[in-house]
Amino acid sequence: MIEEYCARAGVKAISTDKGDPMHFILFVLIGLIAGALAGRVVSGHGYGMLGDLIVGVVGAFLGGWLFAVAFGVVGGGFIVSLLTAFVGAVILLWVLRLIAPSRA
Repeated sequence: MIEEYCARAGVKAISTDKGDPMHFILFVLIGLIAGALAGRVVSGHGYGMLGDLIVGVVGAFLGGWLFAVAFGVVGGGFIVSLLTAFVGAVILLWVLRLIAPSRA
């Protein structure tokens, strides 16, 4: 799936070992940090550990897709991953506030 987005955006996908448990732990850590930061930026408070994690992980997917399509940025290490997850989480919370202003 990522390879398809990268091909459309004209960039080469970086292949990594998906079976490495460290990737999953790092993905969850980035999602938690990005969700917590986005929750505080958008609403002034977080949404609890689980809520921040969900917002951050979904935001990481959204941000990764947007950055790949719009700018051709794929991969790039911890800081770039955190930035893309944060931007995606902020956009996600902004859209949720448009749909249901009292809940997000």
